[in-house]
Amino acid sequence: MTDLPLSTELGFTDSEWGLLVGLPQSVLTAASAAEHDGTRRTLAENAAGLEAIAEGRESPSPLVTAVAGELVARVGDPESGEELPSISPADPVAYAKDVLARAGEAAALLAAKSSEGEAGAYKHWLVTIAEQVVTAAPSGGILGIGGDVVTDSERTFRDQLSAVLND
Repeated sequence: MTDLPLSTELGFTDSEWGLLVGLPQSVLTAASAAEHDGTRRTLAENAAGLEAIAEGRESPSPLVTAVAGELVARVGDPESGEELPSISPADPVAYAKDVLARAGEAAALLAAKSSEGEAGAYKHWLVTIAEQVVTAAPSGGILGIGGDVVTDSERTFRDQLSAVLND
């Protein structure tokens, strides 16, 4: 048994690990902020995103499992009834662009330092998080009736993320 941090065992520096661990929550926030929703919808989106992050702990990918485990330990476990604080970026468009740029950095990092299977699992997990967030609560409509399940701005963010990650 080794006393090395898991990030080191997986071959990542502290800053690289920070990118990989921070990105899922950033994807959740950007996907939620893609469409201005009311508090109830935003809470539903955050809950769905946190659930998608936590589900990563059950991934067959050691990388996804490790990232998800560390992230859930930091932000809370939905199985314990914990909720993420709602984060509303001041400029959602700029925030989404930053998240997409970091996703590109993560994709390049994973291509250089991990197997194709591990990289693919991580990238697919990020897109799954975005998908679960944008489909969690319909936008528009009246009293929760009608509206779009996925709005154009949410679809655009999800599709751009998928394109950046080649997923």
